[in-house]
Amino acid sequence: MTPHQAMTRRHFVASQSMGLLGLATAWLLDREARANPPKPQLTPLTHDTRPKLPPHRPRATAMISLWMQGGPSQIDLFDPKPELNRLDGQTFPDEIKYDNAAQSSAKIFGSPWKFTKYGDCGMDLSELLPHLAEAVDDICLIRSMHTGVNNHGQSIRALNSGDVLAGQPAIGSWLTYALGSEAEDLPAYMSLIDPGQLPVLGVENWSNGWLPAIYQGTVIRPAEPRIFNLDSPAKYRGQQKNYLEFLKRLNERHASRNPAESELQARIKSFALAEQMQYAAKEAMDLSQESAETKRLYGMERKESADYGARCLIARRLVERGVRFVQVFTQNQFWDHHNGIRKSLPNACLKVDQPSAALVQDLKRRGLLDSTIVHWGGEMGRLPVIQNDTGPTKIGRDHNTYGFSSWVAGGGFRHGHIHGTTDEFGHRAVEDTVHHYDYHATLFHLFGLDTTQIQFSRNNQDRSMINVEKGRVVHELLA
Repeated sequence: MTPHQAMTRRHFVASQSMGLLGLATAWLLDREARANPPKPQLTPLTHDTRPKLPPHRPRATAMISLWMQGGPSQIDLFDPKPELNRLDGQTFPDEIKYDNAAQSSAKIFGSPWKFTKYGDCGMDLSELLPHLAEAVDDICLIRSMHTGVNNHGQSIRALNSGDVLAGQPAIGSWLTYALGSEAEDLPAYMSLIDPGQLPVLGVENWSNGWLPAIYQGTVIRPAEPRIFNLDSPAKYRGQQKNYLEFLKRLNERHASRNPAESELQARIKSFALAEQMQYAAKEAMDLSQESAETKRLYGMERKESADYGARCLIARRLVERGVRFVQVFTQNQFWDHHNGIRKSLPNACLKVDQPSAALVQDLKRRGLLDSTIVHWGGEMGRLPVIQNDTGPTKIGRDHNTYGFSSWVAGGGFRHGHIHGTTDEFGHRAVEDTVHHYDYHATLFHLFGLDTTQIQFSRNNQDRSMINVEKGRVVHELLA
């Protein structure tokens, strides 16, 4: 053995001492892992809409969202500002973030409509909402909503899915993922669209995003047939049962070979649901079963409110039958009054005021309001200054996402209550601000859900609807 060889061996042993320790540790860990191997997934992960118990006792079991796409003007409907009217026509004394700079103006625009206090709670409402005025003691008015993204699409996403980014699951998808549905023969999540046109973002409003496809919303059209392809052709009805049984066997065989395919599972369940819906859906949407008095309550005898009244009534019938989440839309930019607001805002109120108030009143008299949340609002409000200053009949208001109004009722919310305030011009929320993530945390809480636990694993990461580090339950809103 040469000195060089001896030196090499001693050097090797010394230099590898920590390496040998590492090898020994790895060997021990491997031995332990072999002795306690991970248990295989014996049953495939499946997704369904069967009812699930929330971790906490719920106050609400269903929700109807009356979605006013475009942005109703809070300072003309819900949030009176005497200072705005006193300074009408003068220069606005603070900074404003315009969405449409080309038509912007710094000239203050006082509300053309009078406000009056209503109900035992003394809630101020515009003269444009006479029917809601009869229900103020049953609603909770939030005057301090905030998303802070002055754009329709992003603000819709913030309020409807918890994130300004595209591709996220809608709130109805999250609720049906977490809770399922009591309705065995109807979809858990249903979207009643307007006869005019789809709202901004279209089908994204009721998308399941990256949740399994079974949690997407089912679209209900505003006229017959409200659901396409619900009836099979008459000449095939006698053969339908055998056909569906055969198809079911083929699908189940294919699904057993592909247990991870959530889209396939959703398709199989949709076939089964479609068969059940052939009777149940038509029955739920058959308004001939309703009394003349109920139809009058919803404004169905008036041309302006007949369609919206019918859809609000269908929404009530759906939650009666166990549907978890229903959303009733107005058409694209229906409340986006950049110009001609003196005419367009009253017309919008004629369409929705009576049906919206009727829904609250009808749920209450049927004993359903305590367990059903009703939400009314859009993705933004309007600015306190003139837009398009080209004449009294042409002026409007630009977007405002820094302080706007929505109302909620039932399901554990306080009634006859006003929450939050905006500044003296109705521009920004200044007290008890409710961010979109606070609103979602509060909704989840009322459904008995913990926002830190309602998650879905995607790309090896747990995803949730809201930023749990920000969202807080607004207990001041709760009864």
